[in-house]
Amino acid sequence: MRTIAFGYSTRCNLRCGHCVAKGEIPETSTMDLGRAREIIHEMAEAGVKGISFTAGEPLIFFNEINELVRLCRDLGIYTRIVTNSFWAATREKADQVVTALQKSGLCQLRLSYSRWHQEGVAPRNVVNAATSCQKQGVDYFVSFVTDFSEQDDPHEAFLRANNLRFFPEPLIYSGRAAGFDHGGIRTDFQANRCPMNPLLTPELDMYACCDAGSHFTDTNVFFLGNLAESHVDELFKASETNRLFHLIRTAGITPLAQFAGFTSRQIIRYRKCDLCKEMLNDPATLARLRQAADGHVNHWTR
Repeated sequence: MRTIAFGYSTRCNLRCGHCVAKGEIPETSTMDLGRAREIIHEMAEAGVKGISFTAGEPLIFFNEINELVRLCRDLGIYTRIVTNSFWAATREKADQVVTALQKSGLCQLRLSYSRWHQEGVAPRNVVNAATSCQKQGVDYFVSFVTDFSEQDDPHEAFLRANNLRFFPEPLIYSGRAAGFDHGGIRTDFQANRCPMNPLLTPELDMYACCDAGSHFTDTNVFFLGNLAESHVDELFKASETNRLFHLIRTAGITPLAQFAGFTSRQIIRYRKCDLCKEMLNDPATLARLRQAADGHVNHWTR
């Protein structure tokens, strides 16, 4: 099923220290609303069944996003909004926003929560937003971004104490978090498969992976093209028929790293996204894996 992360704007009301979407240079690119409508029609024609409005803070542009949610409903597209809940300072304000989104056909709210988010938004906002979703029958979950350090224990306790449905999301060490200490976390020797949900930016650039995107500065391996020059169906096909991407989704990143010559001890030191970047942002390694994608690397599985 085709789904995509839809970046309407990079504008955000927060400047979280961990943000994967931003570097140190602020950007405020915003898509033209009329063009956004056209793109969603094109996506519906291309068989897209799910759109997640993300990038900066989507609900800064409440009227525009609400209109696009309505359009998606009319076209039979499942919708999600990723938000930091700045708009839910009181139960009344939260109810107003969620009620309006529910009437427009929103399917789910993904509420971002972390010790970095909560420096700018009160934790109670997330509770208010979740409570309103429960009242209005809108599906929700809390995306708890964490580096799994002891600093996050009180935040997890807060989510549990308020009976919120939450899922830990590993911190990605890109964007503003690129310089963070990666700590001593190790993983088991596992496949590390990745679904690679595509991303569309406000500049109409489309990437094969919403978590990687433009962070692969030396190879730009996940860049698919720009919608000013290509139809969305063409770019989806470019991702779906890419043999190396297929291996990332099915075999996983670990077998690719092993094939590329990474030792087992090296592999377990990396988080999934870090291991991917270590491999695929290196032009020589990428060239070797692309060449092997039609042959031997396909057999590098258990």
